Amino acid sequence: MKTPFDVLSDYERRSLAHVAGLPEQLDAPGLWRGVGYRIGARRLASTFAEVVEILSLPQVTQVPGAQPWMLGVANVRGNLLPIVDLKQFLEGERTVLHEGQRILLVRQPGGDVAVLIDELYGQRSFHEHNLLALDEAEALVAGRYAHFVERAYRVDEQAWGVFNLDRLARTPEFRQAAA
Repeated sequence: MKTPFDVLSDYERRSLAHVAGLPEQLDAPGLWRGVGYRIGARRLASTFAEVVEILSLPQVTQVPGAQPWMLGVANVRGNLLPIVDLKQFLEGERTVLHEGQRILLVRQPGGDVAVLIDELYGQRSFHEHNLLALDEAEALVAGRYAHFVERAYRVDEQAWGVFNLDRLARTPEFRQAAA
């Protein structure tokens, strides 16, 4: 007869022996999935690993002396989060706020930051056979986007850029929100 310790040891051994993988990696090689959203006229997507959470825009308190793209700070479940207007940071044009506005929580060294997006599309899937050369997606990589868009896909005649939020969070200018 097995002891409770033996049963738990067996569970541990079997769980460690199990090859874990995401269903999309096991079922559909070449498939990439992420969170789809819009900034200005650009459709972008970022990996699920970079987006901690998606929230409605909370009440924002302005911070005197901050960059214009730094909307302020918000209290989210007891944590003060800086809220950044991503469109204004990248394009110099302020996002028009509306009911139902969304923010993406992004992990960065020293604490999370929230970036304001124009529109949320939810989960998006792209297959490698839809991959575009970046020179075919000029509109996606124009200006400051060139540093953050890693690759592009075309789905139903619409170009989507894979936007690296981790790289954004490590950019010195982004980290220095003081004016």
